Amino acid sequence: MFLPAENLRQLMRTPFQLGSLLASFGFVLLASALSAQTVDIPQAVLEAQERRIETIAKVAPTVVAIFAPGGQGGGSGVLISPDGFCVTNFHVVEGMQGFMKCGLNDGNIYDAVICGIDPTGDLAVIQLLGRTDFPTASIGNSDDVQIGDWTFAMGNPFLLAEDLQPTVTYGMVSGTHRYQYPAGTFLEYTDCIQVDTSINPGNSGGPLFNEQGELIGINGRISVEKRGRVNVGAGYSISVNQVMYFLDHLKSGRVVDHATLGATVTSVSDGSIIVGNILERSSAYQLGLRSGDELIAFAGRPVRSVNQFKNILGIYPKGWTLPLSYRREGKRYDINVRLMSLHRDAELATGDPKEEAPHPPVPEELLEMLRPKKDVPEEYKHMFVERRNFVNYYFNELAQKRMLTQIQPWGDFSGRTGLWHLQFATVGGKQLDVKLTPEVAAAKYGEEIAVQQLTNEFVDVPANSGGMLAALVQMRMLLQNPEGYFTDFYYLGSEPLDGTGPNVDVLLTSKGLVECRWYFDKEAGGFVGFDTWLSEDVPPCEIRLNGSMSTGGLSLPKTWTVRRQGETFAEFTLQSAELSAQTETGQ
Repeated sequence: MFLPAENLRQLMRTPFQLGSLLASFGFVLLASALSAQTVDIPQAVLEAQERRIETIAKVAPTVVAIFAPGGQGGGSGVLISPDGFCVTNFHVVEGMQGFMKCGLNDGNIYDAVICGIDPTGDLAVIQLLGRTDFPTASIGNSDDVQIGDWTFAMGNPFLLAEDLQPTVTYGMVSGTHRYQYPAGTFLEYTDCIQVDTSINPGNSGGPLFNEQGELIGINGRISVEKRGRVNVGAGYSISVNQVMYFLDHLKSGRVVDHATLGATVTSVSDGSIIVGNILERSSAYQLGLRSGDELIAFAGRPVRSVNQFKNILGIYPKGWTLPLSYRREGKRYDINVRLMSLHRDAELATGDPKEEAPHPPVPEELLEMLRPKKDVPEEYKHMFVERRNFVNYYFNELAQKRMLTQIQPWGDFSGRTGLWHLQFATVGGKQLDVKLTPEVAAAKYGEEIAVQQLTNEFVDVPANSGGMLAALVQMRMLLQNPEGYFTDFYYLGSEPLDGTGPNVDVLLTSKGLVECRWYFDKEAGGFVGFDTWLSEDVPPCEIRLNGSMSTGGLSLPKTWTVRRQGETFAEFTLQSAELSAQTETGQ
């Protein structure tokens, strides 16, 4: 580099300009010198880079690009099972009726069908079709996430991926257990993960991975500047633990709801969290919780603020039973409460005025691929069944059949329409004698005798059992004629039995005011018990079953433990059972 002499003399008369030039010249020389040297990159840095590239390559096949029918917008998702079940956001699939198109990084477009939605928690499940060997994400534990952890967000921001290769952004966890309150909507983000990893429109529903490639969240909300559509460094992911709590509910084909305790809470000057108003029909009230009691822990987590309580409560489906601890006058109480529904069915059925989430346009290069060459293939059309209060009743029917298969080994009860005579004994020798016919049920327990016309409202007999006689009537009809007897009959989802036990699949039935939940062990299989409510305002009769006894080519449970409000009423052992094929009047 050189300057003509005249220009140099001119610069000499302007010292500031010359100084600036010399400084610039020195920088150029320094840069040139550095560029001539070989930079020695630490081996640890190279190894970290290699691991990062390998991790991204491993998880990329599980990332789904979701397109609305006709290519009118879309979002992202992540595969969680080889049969094609995929988790995404509710606001991604809202308005997509039945079927849609999805792309994977193998370059293929797949048909997909809607399964279930959670409008409050902004979650949905769809199923990709055409394979049974889809790549799947490894599920992590969002409770292990810590501030400062590195994360990958993957998806389809602005629908940029014409080649269906997901876009990857890299950043860290900025906060955990964040609460995002509803704003003109009942959509609520609770216990979510805040990240500075770039999340933009089109990323919605896509996965958040940790450094090991484990799924720890589903990307959803972002904070934007001046109502724009560009992320400013604050994104929010729904925790994967919440996803897993709701997964079976979402796979039931229903519009699922979140839970409420049936009570309000507030903080006081010493930092304690105190119960405010409480509904008398709530499980918490029936088990002893009262206004003014101090909450200590809920679902195994300490409660130290109102937001923390909302965070914990918001990640569970309605109807779950969870442990709750409270303090009154210095004494601690531990109860297992069943959570109530947060919304009315009508609210969920009409949809929700959500925050604006415009879909980006689909690139022209993808439009031709997305244009259906024909309607949904005939082989898939049966997989979408419309029914009131369901998103897709097809998936619920599959689950119902799967549950009932577990009691088929007991035998065929459909022809046993006459008198059922069951005799039980307790450990103390007290006898329970039960007779059931299609018109009347009767029980003698010790010296107590009760007769129940089945056309009348059921009552609590034997006394303080919660309605054991009504429960036995419901069980007879489940075995004999479930589809013909019950008004409602559907698969609900899964939950931990009694709040702390093994995970069970749940069938729900109702007939008049009587509602039952039937529990099937999710891992070991088998029918393990049921709860019966005479009405929604009274505690249920809880029956847990064990063992079996054969009678006339059929089988029935051997041991029956009956509880009410967590207290054991009695433990019965079935001694004999006579199940007639027809009523006496028909003989």
